[in-house]
Amino acid sequence: MRKALIAFFLSSASAMAGDVALVIGNQDYRHGRDASGATELLDAFQPLRNAGFQVFGGRNLDARTQRQVLDQFAAQVDGSGRIVVALAGRFAHVAGHGYLLATDTREVTPGALAMGGVSIAQLSALAGRAPGGAVVIVAPRNLQADKTSKSGPGTGQLTAAQGVTVVEGSIGDMADFLRIAIPQRGLSVKEMLKDWPEAKAQGFLSDLVAFRAAERRAAVTPVDPDRDEKALWRATQSIGTAAAYRNYVERYPRGLFAEDARREISRIAAQPLLRAERTEKNLGLNRDARRQIQRNLSLLDFDTRGIDGIFGPGSRRAINSWQTRNGEEATGYLTRGQIGRLQSQADQRAAELEQEARRKQEQLEAQDRIYWESTGRLGDEAGLRAYLERYPEGLFSDLAKARLEPFDAARRAEAEAQDRADWDAVRANGSLAAYRSYVQAHPDGAFVADANAKIEELEFEERNAGALAAAERNERQLGLNDGTRKLVESRLAKLKLEPGPIDGVFDRDTRRAIRRYQEARNLQRTGFLNQATLVRLLADAVFR
Repeated sequence: MRKALIAFFLSSASAMAGDVALVIGNQDYRHGRDASGATELLDAFQPLRNAGFQVFGGRNLDARTQRQVLDQFAAQVDGSGRIVVALAGRFAHVAGHGYLLATDTREVTPGALAMGGVSIAQLSALAGRAPGGAVVIVAPRNLQADKTSKSGPGTGQLTAAQGVTVVEGSIGDMADFLRIAIPQRGLSVKEMLKDWPEAKAQGFLSDLVAFRAAERRAAVTPVDPDRDEKALWRATQSIGTAAAYRNYVERYPRGLFAEDARREISRIAAQPLLRAERTEKNLGLNRDARRQIQRNLSLLDFDTRGIDGIFGPGSRRAINSWQTRNGEEATGYLTRGQIGRLQSQADQRAAELEQEARRKQEQLEAQDRIYWESTGRLGDEAGLRAYLERYPEGLFSDLAKARLEPFDAARRAEAEAQDRADWDAVRANGSLAAYRSYVQAHPDGAFVADANAKIEELEFEERNAGALAAAERNERQLGLNDGTRKLVESRLAKLKLEPGPIDGVFDRDTRRAIRRYQEARNLQRTGFLNQATLVRLLADAVFR
């Protein structure tokens, strides 16, 4: 197990009390890539000490040790002498603030950085107590990190406090600059940098002011017993996040600014919905993107009360429920990351549902084929009718009906003229009453079996007329245009459900194909589209 090593070097007897340096080199990270060569900065300890600095710092520091080092260093900064800060390792920036990561950092979040990271802005402000005699040196593992993004790896946009020089360069160059140039006397920082042309410097860069210790003060300034706490409070205010204020309260629960910190925490906590709403608004979601989100939520069984691209109360409740189930902050408003996670879950669920549907459809078709082999394939009338009774819309229903035609023709030829005429009239009429009248008038008629089958079908429609009418109304309310209807027919055709021509007209064949689709997916079997069926069809279209 890697062990953080902290080293404190006190100045020699001849050193001025105000010359202080902080040097941290974090190379070996427990989570993520190492920062090779970062500990080379520690080679400057002895040269700095020889030049009169009191040196604090160490190598491979975890978050707890880094906080201790910063407190020790800040307690010695009084602005009476030179101030040098040198940091090397892995950096990250959030909301414009850059931080040196501790070696035990697991994830880069504002809270984690406030608790264990080293704030470049905080140290620059601290170094500003010695204007003209302060240098902050930064050596990130990756100099090419994107500085324009709002957050990510790297130092971000570095800024120097008044009178402070900030220098950024490669780890090797900055280690040499710290060890060789900084201990020299009589040179300005601008002159020192001439031997390191690739380094980038900003802030105080004068040819006239040498980087040297300030004059010893005539009188000793009393030490402020609350100096460390005040320094942390200033840094906390500059960060301004709830995590930073909680960190302050954790370290100083009865501190000078504890009540102020708690008030800020409450104020920030009272505004999550405002921030969440603003975050989603900044994504610029158009109507199609919102419809896709509603489809994804519906696939995951979160009812959005419609797929219309309008985020009303139903959609907000669905988003809130999804966030709760996934351990997200339940605001009812989405972030870009949450939209991506929702899409991934919906894609996975759609694939699972389609796989289940294919398995069930294959089982249904296998049972259909087995029954056909034992009944209709033999070609006798009883077998054909038995098949149609069990599978009126089965794989071989059309073939069975075609093979029954000769039997009907033969029966017609044998039937009495009146029987045949009555049957033709009944078929032309097509009503339930007409078929019942035929059976009553011809109990032994040639077409009694056909009449009874039709009576059973019509009675079913009569019993379920309300449900079928409601299903038809629901489909009309979907407002399907011609393109969507053709897409539905095309999808049914690809599933080999035989919907008829791809023409946008939902005829008898289309209704039968829809019923087959609904049956295979445990959806309400009506032959009419509803939101659930349409969502599944559109999702299936993506995964075939």
